[in-house]
Amino acid sequence: MRHQRKRYQLSRSSAHRKALLANLCKEVIAHERIRTTETKAKAVKPELEKLITLAKRGDLHARRQALSALGQDKYSVYKLFEEIAPRYTERPGGYTRILKLGPRRSDSTEMVFLELV
Repeated sequence: MRHQRKRYQLSRSSAHRKALLANLCKEVIAHERIRTTETKAKAVKPELEKLITLAKRGDLHARRQALSALGQDKYSVYKLFEEIAPRYTERPGGYTRILKLGPRRSDSTEMVFLELV
């Protein structure tokens, strides 16, 4: 039974889902705004918020945890800790927003922008 299991499964295996979420987080960190489906955006938003909160802490352990979550991508971790986290030092949460764009033309999937506030 799946009682109190709130994460999105996204019709993928756990390894595929973990890779997808890590890649989406890296893209948001690199570009600060991505266009994706609404379900994927809702799935990656809590992961990204946790990474930014880790980066606000800023110590070595937080850096290593972020490296582990992002698949050893040093550029993304550097940008997260040195450029993105200092913007949010006074903000207690809510670092991202989802802006709806309307349905995709090919299959009518709801598309959104996921961006840093």
